[in-house]
Formats: sequence, structure tokens, C-alpha cells
Amino acid sequence: MAVETAFAKINLALHVRRREDDGYHGIETLFAFAEDGDRLTLRDTPGLEVTGPFAAALTEGDNLVTRAAEAYATLTGAPLAGFRLDKRLPVAAGIGGGSADAAAALRLLCARDGVDPNEARIRALAADLGADVPACLLSRPLRGEKRGDSLIPLEGVRAGMPLLLVNPMRPLATGAVFAHWDGVDRGPLDQGDPIEAARKGRNDLEAPAIAILPIIGDMLSALADQQGVILARMSGSGATCFALFSDDAERDRAADAIAAGRPDWWLMRTRLR
Repeated sequence: MAVETAFAKINLALHVRRREDDGYHGIETLFAFAEDGDRLTLRDTPGLEVTGPFAAALTEGDNLVTRAAEAYATLTGAPLAGFRLDKRLPVAAGIGGGSADAAAALRLLCARDGVDPNEARIRALAADLGADVPACLLSRPLRGEKRGDSLIPLEGVRAGMPLLLVNPMRPLATGAVFAHWDGVDRGPLDQGDPIEAARKGRNDLEAPAIAILPIIGDMLSALADQQGVILARMSGSGATCFALFSDDAERDRAADAIAAGRPDWWLMRTRLR
């Protein structure tokens, strides 16, 4: 039985440069991915079964996994497949949950049929599903530009770097956060070493997200106050925040301290892949 991980996505930095005429925003971002995430199992029978701790948060009907399966079948003429989704990541959380799930579905289908997921037609299908799906299809460090789907491979992000994800167990809609962006272009994202560029950079969606959900500011402060933090930031449009650490022990001490103080928050101890 074929199984894929839908790797959690983080944005090491996210600069919003402009709003385009089509309603999308031009951005510059640094994508990285955790070793962990949702788990997707390929099935012969069409349809989607959802299990796991966050299964109840998914609405009935339209889902990016089923949309990916249907689009792939239409594109390739292959049989329509089904999936079992073990939903381990919070929904509407800024860590690419739905996009990562769709990307994992495409990887499973390509592997089943001997199709290279780097083919132009598969990349175009991924882009049609959502701006983050092409990056999630690759699930490796990338610089994203335009809508975030113009991708450049990144060197210098160390695989295995300890990572802590924190979420307040409250969803946050991407559209609402972008709608609160003040429209100010605060400048480009640096080139060069991606971790240093991220530390010098920012997430332009943090301020509008905090305006909607102030607890995000509490999470960022809690992470930044921990020992050994290399970078603490909100991911995507929130509400998940993350911190990178130099070693597992520092990450685990931080996780223990935050969990003790805020047992109502969701935590994931993982590493960069």
C-alpha cells in the first residue's frame, strides 16, 4: 500500500511586494519543509476517507486531495484513485496543509503510473490547484517569487535542523489576512545564505494576522524567549508560528516549557528535511 507524507511547509521569510491586477499578491518567500506532516494512503476505490486528530476540521465536499485526483485523471487518462488522509496538521494554519496533501496525492499518482512529477504538465496542474502546491510538490528548500509558484532551488538550508511548530488551535483564513495587509512594499528579500536572508527579512503578514488573532503575538514572544533560537517567525498567513534551533535538546526544552505554560496550544517537534 503506497503511503506519502504531506510535509508541513514553513515560510522562513515572506515579503509581500504588491497586489496584482488578478487579485493575487506578488511575493518573495523562502520555503522550507518539516520531516513530518499529514499522511496520505493511495486506494483503488475513488473517494476520500479522512482520519486523524484534525479530521473533524475538514468540511464535507470539495477538498484539494479529491481535486488533485480528478485533475490528474483528466490530464493523464489514468483511473480515478481514492485516498485515506490521516490529518495530523491543523487546518487553515499557514503550514500548507491542504496544498501539501494535494502535492502528496500527485506524488503518489505519479509513482503509481511511472510519471515524472517534474514534467511540465504535472507542474502546471499543481499550479492550477493553488499557489503553494508546486512548492509542496517538491518539498525541498526553495525561493518562491510571483505568486510563490515561480521556484528557485535553495542551497544552505541544513536538513535535520531542529524545528518546533506551535499553533493556538484557532484557524485563520488566508484571504482575511491578505485583506488586512496595508499595501506597503517594505523591500526585497535578500539573496545569498537563506538563513541569514530569513533573519534579516520578515513576514509581512504577521502584523495583519496579529490584528485579527492577537494570540499570534503571544506565540511569537514565547518562542523568541527560548534559549537556542536561531529564528522565530509566523509561517505563511498564520496562525502557526515556528522556531529553528541549533540542537534537539534546546528544541525539546523549549517545547516542554511552552507546553507547560500553554497546554491548550498544539505543538510539533520535528526537523527540517
